[in-house]
Amino acid sequence: MQIEHIAWQVKDPIALAQWYTQHMGFTVVRRGKGPSLAHFLADSAGRVVLEVYNNSAAPVPDYPAMNPFLLHLAFSVSNMVETRDRLVKAGATIATDISTTHAGDDLAMLRDPWGFPIQLIKRVQPLI
Repeated sequence: MQIEHIAWQVKDPIALAQWYTQHMGFTVVRRGKGPSLAHFLADSAGRVVLEVYNNSAAPVPDYPAMNPFLLHLAFSVSNMVETRDRLVKAGATIATDISTTHAGDDLAMLRDPWGFPIQLIKRVQPLI
């Protein structure tokens, strides 16, 4: 099996999709016209699809209140400082600044403008 997409219930899927396409390199591959306003966003490699939607049948989780190590979306980056600074300028906030793990990987935890945790990581050895 292969993962088709990951989905998030969000308050404003249109604004979130615009921010992720403008600042995170995603491309909209499908837009829903129904009441959920679902947007399917493909990452810059075309490997991962993220669905953002607002379905009235479920509450929007309180992402800003969640510990970012409970749930986050991680991005491989080549320049931690430049990427962090660019995203902060675009409205992200720093949850934990750049640190180095025991494995030697550099990581930082940010929150997008809606509070969802996004991790920036520069690995010594790529996972895939």
